[in-house]
Amino acid sequence: MKIDDPAALRTLAVADLPSLAAELRDELIQTVASSGGHLASGLGTIELAVALHYVYDTPRDALVWDVGHQAYPHKMLTGRREKLSTIRRRGGISGFLKRDESPHDAFGAGHSSTSISAALGIAVANRRLGLNGKAVAIIGDGHSPQVSPTKRCTTRADSVRICSSSSMTMACRSQRTSVPWLVT
Repeated sequence: MKIDDPAALRTLAVADLPSLAAELRDELIQTVASSGGHLASGLGTIELAVALHYVYDTPRDALVWDVGHQAYPHKMLTGRREKLSTIRRRGGISGFLKRDESPHDAFGAGHSSTSISAALGIAVANRRLGLNGKAVAIIGDGHSPQVSPTKRCTTRADSVRICSSSSMTMACRSQRTSVPWLVT
C-alpha cells in the first residue's frame, strides 16, 4: 500500500487496516535490523498509530506521543516512511519527535511522562483560540495514576484523550468510526 500520509490512510476501508499494519511491521523490522534503533517499542504501537491516525484528523487533532521511540510507526505514517532508514543518523530524521520535522509532531518529546500535560496545554489553547482540534496523549514508558489498567483510554477536559500504549487494548471510539480489529 505504501501509505505515508494520514489523509491517504483515512481513505482506506477498515478491512484494509490490518494489512497496512502488517506492512508497517515488516518494514520497521527490516529497517531497524539494518540501521539500528528501538524495535520493540515501535512494534508495540503500530496498530495504535494506525488507529489514531485513522480516527483523528491529524495534524489538526494533535497526537502527543510520550516517548520518541514508540513513535516510529507514527513517523512512517506522517511522510517519513522512506527516510526511516536514516533515523538517528547525521542528516537523517530524529529518533525523537521534532516539531520542525513534521506538522504531525505536535510536541517535541523524547522521554516519558510529558504527554498528559502537553496535550492538556494544547486542548486549553485550542479552546481559548476557538479551534476545534482535539489533543490525544499517548502514554509511553511512564506511569499515570489517571489511567487505570482496566480503562486504557479516558476522556479528560472534554477534549483530551489519554491513551496508554502499554497495552494494545484500545477502547477509544470516535464519532467517525470505530476500529474493531484493534479491540482485544
